[in-house]
Amino acid sequence: MSPKDSFPRHPLAARLRARARQGLHAAVHSGWEWIQRHGEITPHTPGRRKFAHLGQGACIGFPVGSIYGEPWISIGDHTLVGTHCTIAAGFVPGLDLGPDVVITIGSSCSLGRGTHIVGHQSIEIGNDVFTGPNVYITDQNHTYGDLKTPIGRQWPENKPVVIGDGCWIGTGAIILPGTRLGRNVAVAGGAVVRGEFPDHSVIGGVPAKVLRHFDEVTGWQPPLRDHPLISLDELAALSVDGLEGLQLLQDRLREETTLREEAG
Repeated sequence: MSPKDSFPRHPLAARLRARARQGLHAAVHSGWEWIQRHGEITPHTPGRRKFAHLGQGACIGFPVGSIYGEPWISIGDHTLVGTHCTIAAGFVPGLDLGPDVVITIGSSCSLGRGTHIVGHQSIEIGNDVFTGPNVYITDQNHTYGDLKTPIGRQWPENKPVVIGDGCWIGTGAIILPGTRLGRNVAVAGGAVVRGEFPDHSVIGGVPAKVLRHFDEVTGWQPPLRDHPLISLDELAALSVDGLEGLQLLQDRLREETTLREEAG
């Protein structure tokens, strides 16, 4: 190979192609950001009219999952619903589900990407409830008592679901019919939850059971390993400060991690 062959024969054309690819890349991403921003459902978009209630500052991210039965869905103020989330009331769109709201989501909640909430009778989610991605919550199961009929064709059974204020539901958890979570219950990722669980408890497993709980006399049982990095009041203040507050929290977490590594 001659030295001449080791260089592009048309360097200008190569540069133009590279610049065109960069421009196309930037245009695609800018366009998608524009579509996502303008596809959101908020109190200021026409989509709000379908819901029983869509509070001030609420936002449903785009692209959405399957959302239907909106007249029986109520979403509180400042609640954020991630992209690809399904919120469905009833079996299919167009059914009359009666006079009462079926799915109630409180204020200041955050539903992670890909979360599914499927309601037929009653699902009540309190205020300040957070979910990780791909959480599934339903108030209906199929029965299986008839041995001659496929389970998917048997008559379903409904039991109301109640999730208390301040709960955290980890990634991939499944909340089954009849579940009642108290205040500030932490649900481990991947847990399959059914039954009643008290305030201030940590649950996990398949089926889920109480792993830790708070006792007014003895505190957390089993005891917590470490003291919190910051107080709840400080954490609330940081969240109000937006990006600057989150950056400060990130810096504190990094410092804490460094100190633990040096001590360990």
